[in-house]
Amino acid sequence: MTLIKSISGIRGTLENIPGKSLSDYDIKQFTLAYSQEIISKEGSSLVVIGRDARKSGKKISELVIETLINEGYDILDIGLVTTPTLGISVKHNGAAGGIMISASHNDEKWNALKLLNNHGEFLTPDKVNSVIQEIERFPKKNGVGRLINYNNALKDHIELIISQGFLNLKLLKKKKFSVAVDGINSVGGIAIPEFLRKIGVENIKEINCKPNGEFAHNPEPLPENITEICNVIKKGKYDLGLVVDPDADRLCLVDENGEPFGEEYTLIAAADFIMKRSKNPVSCSNLSSSLGLKVLTERYSGKYFSSPVGEINVVEKMKSINAIIGGEGNGGVIYPKTHFGRDSLVGVAMILSLIIERDMTLSEIKKSLPEFYITKSKMTFNKEMEKIIDYFTREYNDREINLSDGIRIDFNNSWVHIRKSNTEPVLRIISEANSKQKSIELSKKIISKLRLL
Repeated sequence: MTLIKSISGIRGTLENIPGKSLSDYDIKQFTLAYSQEIISKEGSSLVVIGRDARKSGKKISELVIETLINEGYDILDIGLVTTPTLGISVKHNGAAGGIMISASHNDEKWNALKLLNNHGEFLTPDKVNSVIQEIERFPKKNGVGRLINYNNALKDHIELIISQGFLNLKLLKKKKFSVAVDGINSVGGIAIPEFLRKIGVENIKEINCKPNGEFAHNPEPLPENITEICNVIKKGKYDLGLVVDPDADRLCLVDENGEPFGEEYTLIAAADFIMKRSKNPVSCSNLSSSLGLKVLTERYSGKYFSSPVGEINVVEKMKSINAIIGGEGNGGVIYPKTHFGRDSLVGVAMILSLIIERDMTLSEIKKSLPEFYITKSKMTFNKEMEKIIDYFTREYNDREINLSDGIRIDFNNSWVHIRKSNTEPVLRIISEANSKQKSIELSKKIISKLRLL
């Protein structure tokens, strides 16, 4: 039984125990809180609702919609969609906000309410705090809103990306890409193949693309979880593989040899494509993301900035520095010209364009990018975060330390970041160095110290 309230939304397991899981009571309470604290302050009465393919999603969606309609709001139900599709739809339709029902990379035992503002972006921390206050909510209105079913949200999303002009549709069709897609039995299995077909990619091998919510493997697109698509590529002839999480805001790649490209490198490769077109580019990623983006940005005489973990934290930082691209090292690419949100479809467009432009394979592109190795671990830790910060601040007082999100310690060409997860009841330990061995050794060293606390 778990219920986590953070900037990543209200996320929980499904035992239906009020206050201890994502129960019917909690869903209604947080929906009321969202309507009273956020959307009631907007001029529009329209709210966009979407969901990934989890089996629990339909029931949750119906409960959210019923609650908002009874409060007098009109609902635009866009059904099974990606999170970026929902964000774009909120803005496109001039809605007061939107709720995406998805627990991202968590397994089927979880679901969540992802709350968006009238710009189609995640709520800022202060807005989230107003929604998750420990007070009981009661209906304030006695109106009856309308329910509108809308089936063109993905089409709107695809047309927005194509309108940016960087996709050379003639060359894409001429290239005759052969692409494998793992849609993890959710909305990416609909959206990614549809996008590929729309931009002229016809040879598509669909793996786990039936959106039945029965995830064929652990839904977090890490190398150890995507062996099926890697094996398919090794046995066939493909230019690349595309893997997403259940709500398809994260994109991970597999090269033509069936080797994982590395989730950190999705953003770096996409940035390489975009920054070549800009003078003195500005980029941004979170504190748990690879140094590779910083090194690459400086290659283009640009400036790199970091933010605390969490999509909205990256977005807020990107806005303040006027970044042309940003995101997170989990495969999340944010391109402000389309939408301030992680978007796997934008990532696909940039990666395919990069391959065409460079006339290189994906493995060759990887070799051209800054070389770093990241190690991601997690562990249970029941003590206060302050104890960790106090210990490591004293232990590494001669190093550069950032305390904006847990504690990050920077060394020469390496770093370690220790923080509480926004999405799971765990402590995350992320380390990176310019060799795999150094990264693993640094991670082991920090974890051993944590266990002694």
